[in-house]
Amino acid sequence: MLTHEGIWNAIDQLARRNDLSTSGLARLAGLDPTTFNRSKRFSREGKPRWPSTESIAKILSVTNTPFTEFAALADPQ
Repeated sequence: MLTHEGIWNAIDQLARRNDLSTSGLARLAGLDPTTFNRSKRFSREGKPRWPSTESIAKILSVTNTPFTEFAALADPQ
């Protein structure tokens, strides 16, 4: 099952695998460098914020990562 924590962990791992920070990964994908900042993962009220499918698609594209691999990172069983 894909969870909020799992998705964010997968993004973090994808950045590390490509020798990038999350800001660097966002820039490489043409996104705002703050897109994946830890401070943006929850609202001020503590409600989880999920990355958009468009943002995920862009980072998968620029890193040549299949979605199945990303999903495995997000839900390691």
